[in-house]
Amino acid sequence: MLDVKKLLLEDARLVEGMLEECYADSDEDISLILDAEKYSLFAGGKRIRPFLVIEFCRLFGGRVESALPFAAAIEMIHTSSLIHDDLPCMDDDDLRRGRPTNHVVFGYANALLAGDALLMRAFETAAIAEVSSDGVRSAVAALAASAGDFGMIGGQIMDINNAVREDSPIEKLKKLHAKKTGALIRCSALLGCIAAGLEWSDERTQAAVKYAENIGLAFQIIDDILDVCGDEAKLGKPIGSDKEQGKVTFISYYSIDEARCEAKKLTDEAISAISAFEGAEALTLLAEYLLNRDH
Repeated sequence: MLDVKKLLLEDARLVEGMLEECYADSDEDISLILDAEKYSLFAGGKRIRPFLVIEFCRLFGGRVESALPFAAAIEMIHTSSLIHDDLPCMDDDDLRRGRPTNHVVFGYANALLAGDALLMRAFETAAIAEVSSDGVRSAVAALAASAGDFGMIGGQIMDINNAVREDSPIEKLKKLHAKKTGALIRCSALLGCIAAGLEWSDERTQAAVKYAENIGLAFQIIDDILDVCGDEAKLGKPIGSDKEQGKVTFISYYSIDEARCEAKKLTDEAISAISAFEGAEALTLLAEYLLNRDH
C-alpha cells in the first residue's frame, strides 16, 4: 500500500534537488538577498504544490524531469507569497514553520526584495522546462495568471481590504480563497498536465483542475479549523491569529463539525474527479491526508 508521507518526501527531495540547482551560482556582492531567498525556500514545508505538478505529470504519462522546473517554479511563487504575507504591512507575523519570519531575520526591505526575487526566478525556471514551446508558453501564462491580480494577489487584496465581512455571503469568502490559496493549487495541477503534454481542452486536464479546486477549498477550511483548535507546536505558529485580527473565516459560518463535514464533501468530490484514471492512488491519498492533517 502506498504511504503518502513517504511519497511527499520522495517528491520533495526531487524538487529540492532542482531548487538547489537553481541556486548553484553565488555572488558575494548580493549574498544577502540570496541568503534571504534560500532561508525561506529551504525552510521545510510539505511541498504540496510541487507534489501536484509531479504526480499529475506521472498520472498522465509524462516525464518527471519535464515537470521539475514547473514544480520548482510554483514553490518559488508560493514561498514569495509567504514572505510577503508575513510582512508588517500584511499579517505582521513573527513565526513561520516554527522559525522567525524572513523580515525578522533579514529586515523589512531585504525580505520584500527576497519575495520579489523569488517571483522573478520562478518564471526564469519555468522557461527552461523540457517541453514544447507551446507548453512553456502555456505554463508561464498559467503561472502569471494564478499569481496575479485575478489570482493570488487578488485574493490577498480582498483579504487585507476586508472585502469579506460578517454579513457577506459565504460565496464571497469562497471567492477570496479560490484566489488567495486555491489559484496556485489549481495551477499546480494544470502545470502537471502541461508537463505531460496535455491541452487545456483535454478531459484529463479538466478532471485535474476540478480535483485541485476542491482540495484547495478543503485545505483552507482545515486551515481555519486548525487556527481555532490546532496545536501550536505542530503548526509552528500561534493559533487564534485570525480571530485576533478580526478576520472572517469559514468558522464564522460553520461550527467546527460542520466545517469538517464541508471539507469532507469537497475531498470526496476531488477524489471522484480523478477516480476513473488508473494510477490515481497517490493523489487520492494526498486529498485524504490534507483533510485529516493536524498541521
